[in-house]
Amino acid sequence: MTTPDSTQFDEIRPYNDSEVAEVIERLLGTPEFITALSKFRFPKLSRWLPFVTEPLVRAGLGKQLAGIRDVRALQQVIAHYMQSMIDRTTGKLSFSGIERLDPQRAYLFISNHRDIAMDPAFVNWGLFSSGMDTVRIAIGDNLLRKPYVSDLMRLNKSFIVNRSASGVREKLKALTQLSCYIDHSICSGHSIWIAQREGRAKDGNDRTDPAILKMLSMGPRKRGLSFAEGVKALSIVPVSISYEYDPCDALKAGELQALDTEGSYEKSQYEDIESIVQGIVGFKGDVHVAFGEPIEAEFDGAEQLAEEIDRQVILNYHLHASNLMAAEQGGEQLPTAKRDGYLSRLDEVDPKMRPWFVAQYANPVLNKQQLKAEGGK
Repeated sequence: MTTPDSTQFDEIRPYNDSEVAEVIERLLGTPEFITALSKFRFPKLSRWLPFVTEPLVRAGLGKQLAGIRDVRALQQVIAHYMQSMIDRTTGKLSFSGIERLDPQRAYLFISNHRDIAMDPAFVNWGLFSSGMDTVRIAIGDNLLRKPYVSDLMRLNKSFIVNRSASGVREKLKALTQLSCYIDHSICSGHSIWIAQREGRAKDGNDRTDPAILKMLSMGPRKRGLSFAEGVKALSIVPVSISYEYDPCDALKAGELQALDTEGSYEKSQYEDIESIVQGIVGFKGDVHVAFGEPIEAEFDGAEQLAEEIDRQVILNYHLHASNLMAAEQGGEQLPTAKRDGYLSRLDEVDPKMRPWFVAQYANPVLNKQQLKAEGGK
C-alpha cells in the first residue's frame, strides 16, 4: 500500500502540515479573500471605507496566524471562532452516542445533510470536545469555484469530490480515486465525514443514496475485499444532525416551490457560497448531533446497507419544537417561547412557499413515525 497522502491523491487530498505556512501566506496575499473577510467582519463600514477595513483585517489575521505551521495548530485557532459562532447562533448544542466510539479507531461517519459547512463542523466539534481527532471532510468541487475557498477548505482537512468529471472513463477514474483515498484514510487512522447523498436534503427526507455506498466499496475491492468485508473495514457510523431552525429554510422552500410549479430551478453563480455563509451566521436554535451504532453486521449489497443507515439516521434524529409544530404533533404542550419562535419564523415566509417550508420540518417526524410503525426500533 502507498502512504495515505502519496502523490496519487495530490489533486484531492487536504493540505499536509508542510504546506500550511505557504497556503496561509497565499491567502493573506489574495485581495478577494481579504475583501470577503472585510465585508463579513465590517459589513457596513467596508462599503464606505474598504481602504481602512481591509488592511485592518489583513494585519489582524496575519498576527493571529503568525507561527501556524501545522493543521492541528490551525484548527485550534478555528476552534476559537467555532465557539464564538456557537455562542451567537445556537441555543443548546448537544451530542449523543460519542461514548460508543473508540478514540483509537478511525471511522467513516455517514451523515444526513442539512447544511453545507455546519454539518461536518458540528461533528468535528463533538469529537474535538471529547478529545478525539477531527475528521477529513468530503466536499464537492462545485463549492470550490474560487481558489481561495479551495485553499480554506483544504487547510481544514477537506478533500475534494470531483463532481465535474465528464465522460464515463473520467467519472470512473474520479470515483476510484475518491474511494481509494477514503479507504487509505481509514486504514491509516484518519476518520472521514461524508454526506449520505449528493446535495442537502432540502425537503427534510434523509435518505442514503446507494450509489454513494457502491463508490465507497471500490477502494476495499481493489484490496481484494468483498462488499461485506469492505463495509466492516470502513467502520461506518451513521450520524443524524438536527437543527431547530435551518438558516437556509426559506431559501430551500423557494427552490422546492420553483421546482414544483415551474419544473426547474437555476442557481445563481455563487449561491452555494451564499448558503455556506448564511448557514454559519444564521440562527440555528437548538442543535443535536447523534452518533449511531458502528455498523458491524454483514451486508451483501448497497441497498441493504442504505436501509440500515437510514434506519439509524431517522430514529436517532432529535425532534425539536419546530418539527413537532410543523407536524402538528403535541405543539400545545410545548413552551410558549418555542411555539412563538416557530410561528414567527413561519410568518416571515412568502405564503406561496409555506407548504415546502413546513414540510422540511414536518418530514422527520412523519418518517420516524412511519419507520416505527413498520417495526423499526
